[in-house]
Amino acid sequence: MAFCLFFAFAASAQQPDKRHVTPVKPETNQVKPPPKGTDEKIIQQYISGDSAAAIAEARKDSLRRVYKHYPLLTDLSIGLNIADPLFMMFGQSYASVDVSATLNMWNRLQPTIELGMGWAKSTPDDMNFTYKGKPSPYVKVGVNYNFMFKNSPDYQALVGLRLGYSNFGYDVTDITYWNTYWQEDINYNITDERSHALWGEAGVGLKVKLWDRLSMGWMIRYHGIFNYGKNEHSLPWFIPGYGPRKGSLGLSLGFYYTLPIRSKAKAKAIDEPNGTSTITNQ
Repeated sequence: MAFCLFFAFAASAQQPDKRHVTPVKPETNQVKPPPKGTDEKIIQQYISGDSAAAIAEARKDSLRRVYKHYPLLTDLSIGLNIADPLFMMFGQSYASVDVSATLNMWNRLQPTIELGMGWAKSTPDDMNFTYKGKPSPYVKVGVNYNFMFKNSPDYQALVGLRLGYSNFGYDVTDITYWNTYWQEDINYNITDERSHALWGEAGVGLKVKLWDRLSMGWMIRYHGIFNYGKNEHSLPWFIPGYGPRKGSLGLSLGFYYTLPIRSKAKAKAIDEPNGTSTITNQ
């Protein structure tokens, strides 16, 4: 009896182990179609069996969809700043009006130049003079950075830096003071004064498309004077392009006309899954 049990155990030990196969569910054994918008070149690589090249190309294609690429020279915008003329309608006693040219590079960096004219005429209520700022030119150069560079150039969130300079003239008239010796008011004028100023600006703003190539934008600017010319008998109250000498905030409000620019490299539009297009260089 013991011999029979030993023989049966030895025979069962010599039999190979059986493989256990987990059944595959029908719904998991299906080939999923490629995502909408997948490049035809990638699909053909998968079909031909070159899966490594297809995976590498799919990764590049995915990056192109996440990080939109625009040509080096995207567009050129010509603008007109009309903030101060509007404020003069509500009693402001000075104005600076300028035209600007802004070059949009990669829809990210935007070198810009502003050329304008400023003037003023003010008789402060608590002062005994009239300040007349003669129409004088000014220039600003700087750059904007567009934080919405991955989106369409039609809508931009900007931070900007400017360096401004003006050489200008002014008069201080109707100066009145009480002469204690003669016991009467003395009137006199200071005319043909000249000065200059160099200042810097930092600002934040938005630019939005209105219609076709027409846009509107605004920017709040914090500015400070690096140096300015002082005269023996007077100091400038108003600086063209800057505003009141003791002020620190400014606002620009402009309308822009945008001209598209085509780089030497051809721009390629990549269709996004949501129906939009991305511009990239070939």
